[in-house]
Amino acid sequence: MIFKQFYLKCLAHASYFIADENEAVIVDPQRDVDIYIDEAQKNGLKIKAIIETHLHADFVSGHLELAKRTGAEIYVGHLAKAGFEHKAVKNGDGLQLGNIQMKFLETPGHTPEGISVLIDSGDQTPLKLLTGDTLFIGEVGRPDLVASVGYDADDMASMLYDSLRNVIMTLPDSTEIYPAHGAGSACGKKIGKEKSSTLAKQKENNYALQEMNKDEFIAMITKDLPKAPDYFSHDVQMNKGGAKQLEELPKLLPLNSKELSTMKGLVTLLDVRTVHEYSLSHIEGSINIGLNGAFAPWVGEILIPTEAIIVVANSEEQSQEAQLRLARIGYENVLGYLDKAFLNSQNEDFKLIKTPLLSADEMKELLEGSVEVQLVDVRKPDEFKGGYIMNAVNIPLNELNNRLDELDANKKVACNCAGGYRSTLALSILEKNGFKGSVNLDGGIASWKDAGLSLSPSNTNKKRDRE
Repeated sequence: MIFKQFYLKCLAHASYFIADENEAVIVDPQRDVDIYIDEAQKNGLKIKAIIETHLHADFVSGHLELAKRTGAEIYVGHLAKAGFEHKAVKNGDGLQLGNIQMKFLETPGHTPEGISVLIDSGDQTPLKLLTGDTLFIGEVGRPDLVASVGYDADDMASMLYDSLRNVIMTLPDSTEIYPAHGAGSACGKKIGKEKSSTLAKQKENNYALQEMNKDEFIAMITKDLPKAPDYFSHDVQMNKGGAKQLEELPKLLPLNSKELSTMKGLVTLLDVRTVHEYSLSHIEGSINIGLNGAFAPWVGEILIPTEAIIVVANSEEQSQEAQLRLARIGYENVLGYLDKAFLNSQNEDFKLIKTPLLSADEMKELLEGSVEVQLVDVRKPDEFKGGYIMNAVNIPLNELNNRLDELDANKKVACNCAGGYRSTLALSILEKNGFKGSVNLDGGIASWKDAGLSLSPSNTNKKRDRE
């Protein structure tokens, strides 16, 4: 048996390639599917089936393109009501792959149509369970996402309890657990960093698998759920109908000043360069979400899937990388790109400005020297509670657009996050909304600690998050 996990770090997404004899099955494929086709060709295999554990909300799946290019049949849970040709499976249905028995288990809770895939290789090796978004490492799937239209969070949490207790936890403790997501995914509250585990370890360490009744479980699972990104419903609908092939997307071309002028005010300029490149010089009003960080999740939090986008990048290759990553989460309306040549040219219609990056000592001096500076910490509330700069106001980045009225646009704003990535994005949002003269803490809270400066309340946690 060949069993391979493909892990796409920028989406914290795991897909799976399983093969035996001359055939292969792909589970939860990412949108760009060449990696699976190349793997099959390398091993002389035919891809016979594609399995979707559920209609994904946080990325666009490549099931339709992979099926068109390989002739494979698509398998989804019977409650999905998918709009593409597929085989709807129910609890206990099976799929034979060489000597491997694959069994479908209905495990709703994250979504109504959710299934898990049990893999029995027929020898002495442990069973493998692909749990989709039902069971993660150290966590379980959120019960409140848009894939669950028609059900409230309590309904889905009740289903999740039954799926965990009555299906998954009845399997042998040696069963290996392989989820569809890892740490950083918005499909769970706090997913562990490991890419796989065993059922025994999850029974011991996963808080959601501990002994409790259903009411206690529902109350716990539905408490303090962060707001789901708005693009999730968009991606569910794309996956339900089946996305177009990537080659059908328009070729990305460079734009000149005249072309860009006709689009002024009608497009979002998405600058995908690094924090330091953006801070040194950028087009006024552009939004900075760097490819070197959590690009796709923050695009999904900040931008609307249907809005027109022009990419600002260092090169054609970088702009193409941005286009692919945008397409992976269903953002397809990219009209072109601007490169270094444009940024180095003189243009009266598009002003180039800089965002000052202050060292920790410079930021301290600024804050102590003026009561007019508004210090905004854009980290998550639990990060903020662990230690913050005195007098900082906590407005998490994903809430900033809706809380701009809490800030005075006539006063200077200073921003910080953990390492500088999120605060740069925050400042670009503020700038686009009329805030002038804002400054950024270079290196974020990490640099503040490195400089030996104090936080309030005192933070004894030495682990540093630099994004």
